[in-house]
Amino acid sequence: MTLRYVYGQDKNVAQFVAQLIPHVDYRGFPANATAIGITDARNEPLAGIVYYNWNQRSGTVDIAIAARPTARGWFSRETIRRLYDHAFLGLGCQMVKMQVLASNLSLLRQMHAFGCTLITVPRLYGRDDDGVLCTFTAEAWAQSRFNRSVARQQREAA
Repeated sequence: MTLRYVYGQDKNVAQFVAQLIPHVDYRGFPANATAIGITDARNEPLAGIVYYNWNQRSGTVDIAIAARPTARGWFSRETIRRLYDHAFLGLGCQMVKMQVLASNLSLLRQMHAFGCTLITVPRLYGRDDDGVLCTFTAEAWAQSRFNRSVARQQREAA
């Protein structure tokens, strides 16, 4: 499958992602959010990654990721590389954070496999819905088996 990565369409991608995540409230993401859209060869949207609540002083950013339920093949090594390169190299962050429903065991397994630290937060999504805060540092990304470009990353950061 040929994937296309779309930059510069932050508002459109953020709206697309917000519509796919049930616990994002009606306001969506902050206006200053940045995003990467992922489309197929016909330019049909498959998925999106939104970066929001960027705190330049502490070097952190929140991310949200969502895909159409029928989308397949979009979460590739290239997508993962672009996701973390934008946060760590593009924004200069030292850590990304993502909130996940505690019931989303499949995604939590993926986050654990990447090397994220998982912190359970009772009632994060309401009285009966716990959440998990997933954190991932630049150092963990540099050492990740999913990051085949450590030398490139270190050169660009220097």
